[in-house]
Amino acid sequence: MSAETTQLRESPSIHRLVLRLQEILCSCSKSIEGGDGSSVSELVDFLETVSGSALENPEDEVAQNNALEILSEIQTFLLSATLDQEVIDALSFELPKVASKFAGLSSRCLEIADGIIDHFIAKCSPRDMLSILCGALSATDRPIYSSGYVASILRGLSKVFISLQRRHFEQMKVAIPIILNVLKAACSELGDEDTEDLNLFHRAIGIADSIRAVCAKFEGRINEKFHALLGLYVLQVMALVSFSAGHKVSNCLPLVSQLSNFLPYCDLSYLGLITGSDVDAATNIIIEEVEDDFMSCLSYVKHGASLSVIWGYIYDDVAQAAGGDMSFVRGELQSNQTNRWQAVGMLKHILASTDVLWELKKHAINFLLCITNGNGTRNDGLTDCSIFLPSLCAASQAITKVIIYAPNTELRKNAYEALKRVLADTPTSERFDILTALLTTSDSSSMIAILLDLVRGELHMESLQRVSIKKDEAQQTKNQGSSMTSIWTTEVLKLVDIVLRPPEGGPPSFPEHGDAVLAALNLYRFILITESAGKTNFTEVLSKKNLQKAYNEWLLPLRTVVTGIMTENKNDYDQLAIDTVCALNPVELVLYRCIELVEEKLKHSS
Repeated sequence: MSAETTQLRESPSIHRLVLRLQEILCSCSKSIEGGDGSSVSELVDFLETVSGSALENPEDEVAQNNALEILSEIQTFLLSATLDQEVIDALSFELPKVASKFAGLSSRCLEIADGIIDHFIAKCSPRDMLSILCGALSATDRPIYSSGYVASILRGLSKVFISLQRRHFEQMKVAIPIILNVLKAACSELGDEDTEDLNLFHRAIGIADSIRAVCAKFEGRINEKFHALLGLYVLQVMALVSFSAGHKVSNCLPLVSQLSNFLPYCDLSYLGLITGSDVDAATNIIIEEVEDDFMSCLSYVKHGASLSVIWGYIYDDVAQAAGGDMSFVRGELQSNQTNRWQAVGMLKHILASTDVLWELKKHAINFLLCITNGNGTRNDGLTDCSIFLPSLCAASQAITKVIIYAPNTELRKNAYEALKRVLADTPTSERFDILTALLTTSDSSSMIAILLDLVRGELHMESLQRVSIKKDEAQQTKNQGSSMTSIWTTEVLKLVDIVLRPPEGGPPSFPEHGDAVLAALNLYRFILITESAGKTNFTEVLSKKNLQKAYNEWLLPLRTVVTGIMTENKNDYDQLAIDTVCALNPVELVLYRCIELVEEKLKHSS
């Protein structure tokens, strides 16, 4: 630390500070006019010492007052009518950044910092100021908790955008990634109750206003590019606003409404947003014009697109601002299976994100229940689902996370119902691909049990339908000629195999996999009994090969493990042993029943 820095921090005299600043400014002006700008660094060091002291000591009134007074003195100096343009140009490279470091101290400091940047924008080349402000925004020495710093520069950039005279799109496509990346970083520093986020996002919305103002100057292809750029920017900011909502969704409602106003201007409809088609269209326009890494700054645009619709689903005022008709959107999604699959894929961005509030996830689940409500949501087996399989699988995985981690019973229950409907809306072959993926990737025994019980429920439902159909031979003939596929296939046994013979080898371990094992045994027993009673073998569960496999690879190894654990804990009366025995009792009962059934079938198999 320099001697001057130490002196500033030990001496609170504002008079001495002002005098010292005036000396530095006088010396700086003379050296610049003389062709030597080296003294600017002395001015920067002085100002950063003052702002740094105030930032490090927010409760120190003297330090805060000193900072305000020094910043005011800088503004007074710059506004002097006698100040040479050469001096202004030289100072423009450093003072916008330095002044912005004061902006987070108070609303008054922010106001003065804004005024200083405005003065440079009015006096200097817009193109130079764009470069200077972008450099200041992306600087690595931003203050800790830099929302005020960022807010000040964002306002400056919004003014610079409008002042640009040519090559608007080329210059904006350089600035936008910097703005969004820094905005994302600044948002991550905000606390749950931080009121500075409102000002920060208002400044971010100011950037959108400026892009729209520039867009209005052009027609044709360049106008289309600006519309696409603005739309993607707004969706990214929409996501960041939603992530920064604190503990209350209503906190960011005014910001969401303002952002929603841009959607119709950018030709972004609720149906196009929730299906992703409008996002893809805007992205395709931009990709043709930008560098390969540009899209990394727009990593949340699909989050923003789906969140935009959910906000409209929650609040009529937001939907009105966006020019959206939620009744129309719901109707289209309920009646069009392809659109519905696309919407499910988009909703995964909300449900899978750890940044989205549970309140918003709750509404996303409710929306999902809404669009899958009705007879039209059962898959007809006629539409090719293969291209949607990855997104449907990811969405299903996201829903299982809600089922596991949701903070209340109602949300977990609704998420489970949503999962059932999504699976029911998927063709049989793809449904089993999804279930297999969920079972193999889940590390929750309880979740695996839920999935297997869901499969058992669907098998039972189809069995009842088959019995009913047999009473009507005409209907039976009709269904035999239908393209609908039965879920009673050999694929079901593969689901049992995933649990009872884990990929890592050996029987499943206890007690951590107890729920999954019990569900797998119950599913196997149900299939075995149902196929035997109906004298069918759709799943080939009754074939000698599969009976022997179940007996030798599933049931006997499992019996060895369960018997060993039960014997080990039988005469132990501590709480852990008692809990272990209680947990294994139902597993043991179902296991032995399965063994009995298989042994009986093997006796009569050819």
